[in-house]
Amino acid sequence: MTEVAVSDQLLVLIDPVARRTDGESVRIAKDVLSAGAAAKVSLPDGPEEFARALRRRGSRRPVLVGDDRALLRAVSLLHRHRELAGCALSVVPVGQSLGLSRSLGVPTGAVAAARAVLDGAERRLDLLVDDSDGVVLGAVGIPPLAVPHGEPFGPEGVGVDSGPDGAVDAGRAWRRPGTSRTPGVAGASGAAAAVGRPWLRTCQSFVRTLVPARPARGTAPAPGPARLRVEVDGVTLVDLDQPVHGFSLTPGAPGVATVEVRPASVGAEASPLRAEGRTVTVSGAHFRYRADSVVSGPVGTRTWTVREGAWGLMLPVPG
Repeated sequence: MTEVAVSDQLLVLIDPVARRTDGESVRIAKDVLSAGAAAKVSLPDGPEEFARALRRRGSRRPVLVGDDRALLRAVSLLHRHRELAGCALSVVPVGQSLGLSRSLGVPTGAVAAARAVLDGAERRLDLLVDDSDGVVLGAVGIPPLAVPHGEPFGPEGVGVDSGPDGAVDAGRAWRRPGTSRTPGVAGASGAAAAVGRPWLRTCQSFVRTLVPARPARGTAPAPGPARLRVEVDGVTLVDLDQPVHGFSLTPGAPGVATVEVRPASVGAEASPLRAEGRTVTVSGAHFRYRADSVVSGPVGTRTWTVREGAWGLMLPVPG
């Protein structure tokens, strides 16, 4: 019997959201991984079980079968326990929110992604770490963009999964919309009650003309200009006296991040202000920001620092 190398031993963590949304892709990924390596499969039902399984991985390489939230959860846990540098992660993207995984170079097909886990190579990637020890794998945006269909929502349909101090509530991030209520039941009951009562239908129609239409869930009015101070490596890029329409922080060359600020202007559109640096601080009136797929805040100031090559991800070998 051939002895299995340590590097070929996998811990396959299958996210419950992936199991519910695309069970067929989950099955395919599990079959491919089990055929190519000694794989221990874990089916955590909540964030506590997920964290426990990841911490008890031993010498096995963790493989996440899930969406961007599963990847963010794993990186955050490993960073918090200072185990990120010595652990190469693998991802098989399954779910609705996969934009981050795609941007990092992970194949989106279950078979191709599973083959990259088995035959790929580790690539060291930069990490943005903020002053509350939160991590960002992709981009930061101010103001936060409207949450599109399929992104994680809070309990009331708002894409905010953080408390007043900006810390992510892992329990709320795990739950999905519709788990505690049945939409449309009240409306159906009202319609049934109106059958055979013309006077009631007339009153309901009249009331609807007086009440303004509610905005669609997950949408927000267009934000106005904000007043923010943006500093890059200690140099002020824009100050509080210049209103801005937007701020973005994205990965740049190794070891640095790219900052873009869009100033508000009267008349002709102002050109964006751009800079690169290792440390970026935003301060001003309390603001919310979107980091990867999570909206956090409000905060009065936030500093992000680039940590070069802080984490490893298994990616296909260029052919």
